[in-house]
Amino acid sequence: MTPAASNPAVDEAPKPKKFVIICYSGELEKTWATMILASTAGAMEMETTVFVTFWGLQTFVKDRKRITGENWMQKMMSFMQRPGASHRKLSKMNFMGMGPWMMFKLAKKYNVSKPKELLEMAKEMGVHFVPCQMTMDMFGIKPDDLIEGMGEPIGAATALQLMTEADASLFI
Repeated sequence: MTPAASNPAVDEAPKPKKFVIICYSGELEKTWATMILASTAGAMEMETTVFVTFWGLQTFVKDRKRITGENWMQKMMSFMQRPGASHRKLSKMNFMGMGPWMMFKLAKKYNVSKPKELLEMAKEMGVHFVPCQMTMDMFGIKPDDLIEGMGEPIGAATALQLMTEADASLFI
């Protein structure tokens, strides 16, 4: 009697699901949704990448960095929309900062982690955050302006490749 033949379907470990989020918006509620989904996917051991572009990139600039850019237009853009995760505004009902204040009060009351906390959790679980090279060039954002743990900048072609290879992609 010969030994049983190996079944490749049984021998192979299942591949982790791939999940890509395109973080395009820097508004507080969309940043929050991105971080909730990214940290949840990380906790579920999904191979997760967050591609950060346009206004979403402002969230990933260091909080202490007030102005980014090299020319007057880039500097004016960062002045009009202050960079950093702690400086996000709501898309609706911002009310000169009262809206975000209320959101954070409600989050505390109902035990919901803040976006910065979720970001740290996601990074600890292996979620990859990659900035868009074109957006960095256009806004004059340097790698040193970004928070710790950001991946190497990539272009749109690489982002599209990640999305087409993923099991799910979201645009937030």
